[in-house]
Amino acid sequence: MFLIFNFSFIYAVFPLCLYKHVPNGAGKSTLLRLMAGLLVQKDSGCQIFLDGKPATEVRGEVACIFEEGTFLPDLTPKRYGDFLADFFPKFDRAYYEKLVKFFKLEEKAAKHMSRGQKAKLEIAAGLAKRTKYIFMDEPFLGKDALTRQDFMKILSGSLTGEETLILVTHELEAVETFIDRALVIHKGKLAADVEMDDLHHEGKNLMVLLKDTVGYDENAYRDLFAEE
Repeated sequence: MFLIFNFSFIYAVFPLCLYKHVPNGAGKSTLLRLMAGLLVQKDSGCQIFLDGKPATEVRGEVACIFEEGTFLPDLTPKRYGDFLADFFPKFDRAYYEKLVKFFKLEEKAAKHMSRGQKAKLEIAAGLAKRTKYIFMDEPFLGKDALTRQDFMKILSGSLTGEETLILVTHELEAVETFIDRALVIHKGKLAADVEMDDLHHEGKNLMVLLKDTVGYDENAYRDLFAEE
């Protein structure tokens, strides 16, 4: 369970697949990195706990799949696997190697890989860590349509139901039928928190939820073409 204090709200997150939509510049990536224990804001009053411990003390229980990559650029997939095995107690080396083979990743330093190859390496490492918490920040960027499809299938098959998955993306359609719950953070505050079953029961989808929450004006663009 995650507890977040003094970040404009107090919030608890239990095992589920959670989606967050936050407009660009609203601080979603910073929040996710604070939750992962990768960033520390001293004297900010923000406190984040994972299972009763500060997030910075349990990094080994968190897998990050981020747009920019969390891999070490000078390491090849094999050497990176060696590193992960030392740092993450539950790292599944056999599964990692299966993913590396599936994605046809060459044995070369990550810094020499294409953007798409780096994204696949990030997926392989993140899922093979077998952690209790999985954080994803724009995991669909840099991937073609077929890779996205493979990613969602692999992700679904990798989860046991005990994990807490927090996913930040602008690709609403990609996660519409995958997630259990959705949050919308607007202007730095939690603006919406809904169960997907309840949302669909109301005949709505994520796009409708987003528009309703932020007060989107469907006709705002018309002002651009209005005659002076």
